[in-house]
Amino acid sequence: METIREILDIYQIRKTKKQKSAFIEYVKTRSAQNGYPCRIEKGSFGARNIVVGDPDSAKVVYTAHYDTCPMLPVPNFITPKSFAIYFIYQLLLTLGIFAVMFAVGFAVGFCGAVSCRLIGLDEAAADKVIYLLTYAVTIGILILFFAGPANKHTANDNTSGVVTLLEIMERMPEEKRENAAFIFFDLEESGLLGSSSYASKHKEQRKNKLLLNFDCVSDGNNIIFALRKGAKSDAPLLERYFESNEDFNVEILSKGVFYPSDQMQFNRGVGVAALKYSKTLRTLYMDRIHTSRDVILDEKNIEYLAVRGAKMAAEME
Repeated sequence: METIREILDIYQIRKTKKQKSAFIEYVKTRSAQNGYPCRIEKGSFGARNIVVGDPDSAKVVYTAHYDTCPMLPVPNFITPKSFAIYFIYQLLLTLGIFAVMFAVGFAVGFCGAVSCRLIGLDEAAADKVIYLLTYAVTIGILILFFAGPANKHTANDNTSGVVTLLEIMERMPEEKRENAAFIFFDLEESGLLGSSSYASKHKEQRKNKLLLNFDCVSDGNNIIFALRKGAKSDAPLLERYFESNEDFNVEILSKGVFYPSDQMQFNRGVGVAALKYSKTLRTLYMDRIHTSRDVILDEKNIEYLAVRGAKMAAEME
């Protein structure tokens, strides 16, 4: 798809204000080409959500976060149908971060102590120097993990979601454009800040609007739809348009599933993700994201979701 190539080549990294602004202008252009109004809604912590169409009157709202995560040495590992495995991995990851902080902090403190003695600082001054060095290194490591340099590879997380929205927009019949609206959320990687800010300002949408959030949909042939409590009654609608076929195994899930993304802010939110199956763990999983290995963007996944997403929106009454 031309959209995939264009975004991967030009707009794949969307982390700095300048990078986000360039992407915003790109979305404005694409929206205008497809007959949709586009506006920027500012939120908390500098969030800039891109709103295309009219979510208030639309039958369905399609969303995806467009911000880029920091580069990490290990991937985020998500198992939506096994919260225990997800929790254990996150716990081990957290312990690993603290272990690195402790080890580096100790090394810095030790080197600082030796250096202070060599230059003849008194004990009180040496303690202050060691404390400040250790504190600075600890904070620096935390910043590196959670707000460090951008990951330069965002094929699945979340260029795939961004492309899916643009492709659904492209496929909407002109006479049915008002049935769908699109929101590109900012600051998802910082803790769902963009969607949280938007939901707090649009309480009616938060409570009643059907919202499908595409986050990491291009690496794996198992596609899940994780339904929030208020979206359970929408399961038959989703099953009608997003059925399994020879290429994809599709599951519409309202129980026993946990997928941490922007749809969690909305009562009728549905999280959409593509996953692989592990015979060892006997569950679906997602890996590679947040690392340099996030390079898989399968066109078949985007085509499947975009064609069916546009058809569902167009036929909703």
